[in-house]
Formats: sequence, structure tokens, C-alpha cells
Amino acid sequence: MNADHASNTSDLPELPETSTEARKQHAEISDRIRSFNQAYYINDEPLVPDAEYDALFNRLIELETHYPTLKKNSPTQEVGAAPADGFAKVKHARPMLSLGNAFSREDIVDFLARIRRFLSLTAHSPIEVVGEPKIDGLSLSLRYENRQLVTAATRGDGSEGEDVTANVAHISDIPKTLPDDAPDVVEIRGEVYMARSAFQKLNETQSQTGGKTFANPRNAAAGSLRQLDPAISAKRPLRFFAYSFGELSESLAQTQWNFLQKVDGWGFTINPLTRLLNDADDIMAFYDELGVLRPDLDYDIDGIVYKVNDFELQLRLGFVSRSPRWAIAHKFPAERARTRLNAIEVQVGRTGALTPVARLEPVTVGGVVVSNATLHNRDEIDRLGVRVGDMVVIQRAGDVIPQVVEVILDERPEDTVEYQFPDTCPKCGSHAMREEGEAATRCTGGLICPAQAVERLKHFVSRNAFDIDGMGAKNVETFFELGWVKSPGDIFRLETLHADEIKKLEGWGEKSATKLFDGVNERRTIGLDRFIYALGIRQIGQATAKLLARHYGSITEWRSSIIAANEADSDALRELINIDQIGPGVAKDLIGFMAEEHNLEVLDDLQDLLTINDVEAPTVSDNPVSGKTVVFTGKLELFSRNEAKVRAESLGAKVAGSVSAKTDYLVAGPGAGSKLKKAEELGVTVLDEQGWLDLIAAE
Repeated sequence: MNADHASNTSDLPELPETSTEARKQHAEISDRIRSFNQAYYINDEPLVPDAEYDALFNRLIELETHYPTLKKNSPTQEVGAAPADGFAKVKHARPMLSLGNAFSREDIVDFLARIRRFLSLTAHSPIEVVGEPKIDGLSLSLRYENRQLVTAATRGDGSEGEDVTANVAHISDIPKTLPDDAPDVVEIRGEVYMARSAFQKLNETQSQTGGKTFANPRNAAAGSLRQLDPAISAKRPLRFFAYSFGELSESLAQTQWNFLQKVDGWGFTINPLTRLLNDADDIMAFYDELGVLRPDLDYDIDGIVYKVNDFELQLRLGFVSRSPRWAIAHKFPAERARTRLNAIEVQVGRTGALTPVARLEPVTVGGVVVSNATLHNRDEIDRLGVRVGDMVVIQRAGDVIPQVVEVILDERPEDTVEYQFPDTCPKCGSHAMREEGEAATRCTGGLICPAQAVERLKHFVSRNAFDIDGMGAKNVETFFELGWVKSPGDIFRLETLHADEIKKLEGWGEKSATKLFDGVNERRTIGLDRFIYALGIRQIGQATAKLLARHYGSITEWRSSIIAANEADSDALRELINIDQIGPGVAKDLIGFMAEEHNLEVLDDLQDLLTINDVEAPTVSDNPVSGKTVVFTGKLELFSRNEAKVRAESLGAKVAGSVSAKTDYLVAGPGAGSKLKKAEELGVTVLDEQGWLDLIAAE
């Protein structure tokens, strides 16, 4: 069951020509893979040799690279078997965030420049960073209360992970108790991995005993940590590098470097190659050094993580969306390969965007058989000048969908012709148009386009939206084709209207149906931000959904305000555009969504079926700006505009872009103009920069 090595796929059926055939083939192979996983991971009884498992697994990857929506709830996204009851879920006290990526010196220079601009530093101000090898393993959070280990949880979706406490008991790098000087609450985070030498010995033992050999150390570590039976995990040689923290009841250090020294003294293992770095030259020298050392290390790394060393600066820099401004992952070069482009097919997404996909002669890149790659959009095809029949270079970096990066013109066949991007939707035949200023060409069919309707439903149940257990892409498609789920509300009527029919479907039964219904019922109560995001409104991602939810507070207020904003020159429109980071384009899409009668019907239906929780106004102690609306104007000299905004929001304030009757404070630097005049006319409290600092420092 070595799923990362290319295997012979000659016994598999031909790759499908249509999405319907692809879904069917994907479903059939997924069922087989899951039965093999169940037999091996849960029953410890392998049913097939590795080569057969590999061929099936790689076919799933081929299908998913051409039809990315198949990836949702696919075995390729699972490690080992997903047990019927699964692991208990653990909500992280502080989210386990992802990192932005850098791939070149220019990216690193930009990263440092962004930090300097944000903090209003000069172009050459030193910024000390800590460089840590990026371990290719699994993220883990360890929670200690009163100096005793109480919980170990995987990253999961960043907000919730799996409880693997029993499975880490035998990892020697994880102390079960902390010394007396440790705070009452401590969360230590790091990476679980398997050393290459241990991995090799494990595979030798597995081979000798007729057991499963693993593809690589990361897969071995993942499969070992996520065992339902802790006794199996205990036999696997797992290790742990500590590198950060979550919730703390009191501060441990003032810098990342000192934090690492502190936890090293507590018995955690810190990567010995971690380095203090001062500038881009230092960073690149360290990057080159690790690139040379990488093949000889006893553990896999796929890059380096750089973190601003000073915790006070980290606090000031804050976060953007789901990643910190003060850290970045510098990846090692992406793996590339040459192959022939056999066809270009167009997929239709939930917003109607037409995405061209290259169908390739299968080639192995980074241990994975790749037969499809994204071409992004019409402009990318024009930029590359790619044609069907061309020899191309494809690139695969980490888990990113493979992409075509170059056409080898010297090897272009004579009979190739320029590719003509379609002007009609390949799914419904509606006109496809491209609005001025947009890269995407979109189907104008809206909800009459079956591809858009299905993709919107898949988005609704996706991980960062409703995250309904048991309602994966395959099931959404099945229920849609059967006519049982045509709108989001239908999901919550499945048990009432179709319970018996679902239990009789092929591959279903009492147990799987009950699991689905339980998953649906668990999501009948949801937060406003997830609800807004789940609706799939253009330009409304997770971060924007959170902004809207926090600003309006309730579904009733949000809905009525957006509807009212449809009136030109209305207070509601000014308020919407006044929300920091909500510009005219986003406002237009929001208003357009609410202007459609069928969307209002969907909202009515969902509000009848669900409990949509209001957003509680954040409070920070008795800080006087919590819940207040603040506007910054003029040339700020004591802090940058971005830093001021982040600090205000961290104290529970709302930051607006213009002054209105709802503004509580205007913070005016030198050169303040029309905003200052309007604030004075409205009687808004005006502060200079020092006055603002004094106010937020007040208790």
C-alpha cells in the first residue's frame, strides 16, 4: 500500500472522457481503497499487495488533478483509515494557522520589506528572524494543565483537530510532565516525524513480517500517529520537534529564540539547525546551506520557516486571513518534469469561472503520477502560447495542483494549431463572457448551469463552511442527480424526506445513513461567519465573511443592511463601503446577491431550518475602545496605518474607512483633511496619535 510511488496502471480502465464517468470511476476506486485501508489499519489484515494499492491510489490522484472537486472527502486526503466513529475532536484554544510561501530571494526581500512598511521602519532597519528547518511531518499541539499533559491534538482544519493523546504516550521527545516553573496552562506545538533511519528499519521489519511497507517517512508518521489502537502507535518510532506555542496562562519569553531555549530546558527537542538571522543575505546563505545538507539529514525537510524573533513585533504585526504576517515558509525548488500535452479541457466552477485543464501524457513528478495540470485561465494560455500536442514542462510544489510552466517550442509538432478559448459554457451552453478588469471568463447561466449549482452545494458543505461529516462531493453529486438536493436547505430535509431511500442506495446502509444524518443535525447551529462564507457569494472568502459577521453581528442585521444598501446614496451603502477592506467591488457583489429573489428564498429557507448564532462583540478587559468604531486619517508618525488598524481590532474596536454618525473616534495625524472636518461637524471625538495611545493604554 505504498501510495506515493508510481505503479503499473495497465490493469486499470481507461481514463474517463466525461466528468460523469470520472465521478463513477472515482467512487468505485475510493470504495476499494477504503476497504483496503480498513482491513490494514483497523483489522491489521492486508488484502492486496502494495503494487495493486499503488496503482489504484495513483489513479485517484490522476482523476482529482483533472477534476479537483473529486478531492473532497477522497481517500487521497485521508491518512490510514477514517474509522466509523473517528477520533474525538479537540477545539484549539488558539487556531493552528498556515503559513504564506516564499520561493525566491525576491520573495524574501518582499517579506522583509512588508514587515518594515507595516511597522513604519526605514528600508534598512534590521529585522532579526529565527530560521527553522521545515519538517515534513504532522503538526501537533500538546496541552499541559498544572504541568501535566492532558491533550494531544492534530492540526485538523486549524480550528479543530483529532484527539491523539493516547497515541503520543511513547514518543520520547514529548514530556508527560513539565517542571515547577512552567505556567498552569501551556500549549506546545511542533511536528511529529519519523527519522529516515527509523523509517528504513520499520520498512525492513514490515517486509520481513509480511506487513505493509510505507512510501516515505511522512506517510509512515501519519499512519502511525492516527491509529485507533494506541498499541500500534507505541510500536512506531515517532519523534517530535517543538517550535511554537498556543495558549499560555503567562508569558514564557520575549523572543522566539529564548522560547526555544526555555522549552529545550523542559525536555522538548529543538531542531539543532535552528539559526538567528539578520537580513536577506543571512537568510539566503542559510537556505543554500540547508539545501546542501538536506540529502544527508536523518529527517525530511521541505523548506525553512522564518519567524520574526521579537514577540512584541509579532504582536504588532498580527495576522492576515489564516496566516501570520511575521512568518513565512521558504520552500525548496518545485520538482519539474517534461511531458506531452494531449488535450485542453474546460471545467466550470461554482462562480461560473471557466478553468482550462491540460490533459497530459502521464509522468511522475515528486513521486506522484501526474496526468493533468491547471492552465489557470485564458491569459495564461495566451502567455504560454500552449497548444495541444506541445511538449511542456510541468511543476508540482508540495500539495499544489500541478501547473504547466513552459512550452518547449523547439519540439512543437508541425500540425499544431492555436488554441481557441470557448465563448460558450461547456456544461450548459450559455454565453461565456469576461468582464473588464477580470482574468476569469464566466458562464452567464447562473443556477441554470448544473455545474455551478453542484459546485455551490459542494462549497456549502465544505470544510470551512458547514463542514458536514458524511456529505462529501460524491454524495452531493449523487443527491443532486437524484433530485433530492437542489438547494442548501434540501440537505437539512434529507432525513425527513429520503431516509429510507438513502439506506437502500448502493454502498449505503443503516449505519452510514445514520452517520450522515448525525453530521447534518450537528450543523443545524452555525456561526454567522461560516454561514456567510457558505453561501458562495463572489469575492466573499473566509476573511471577508468574518469581517461582515463581526460588523453586523446577526443574520437579521446583515441581511436587512445589505438589502437596504441597494439604494444609491443610502446610509446602508455608505456603512457597507465604510467597512475596512470592503470596497465598491465587494459591495456590488454582496448587493447583487441580495437583489436576486431566488437567493432571498434560499436565505428564508435556511433561516427557518437553522440556528445562526450572533457574533458576540469582542471585549478586552475594560478597554475603552472595545466595541467602538474608529477611523484613522492623516500621516501617522508614531505607527503605520496598518499597525494602528491591527492593534485597534485586537482591542475589540471596529476600524472604518470614512467618518459617519456611527464613528466614535477619529485619530488624526498631520495633514488630516476632509475626514477631520466631517468629524468636527458630526461631533465625533478627535484624538491625535498620542491621545489614541493614551486611550488604549487606559484600564
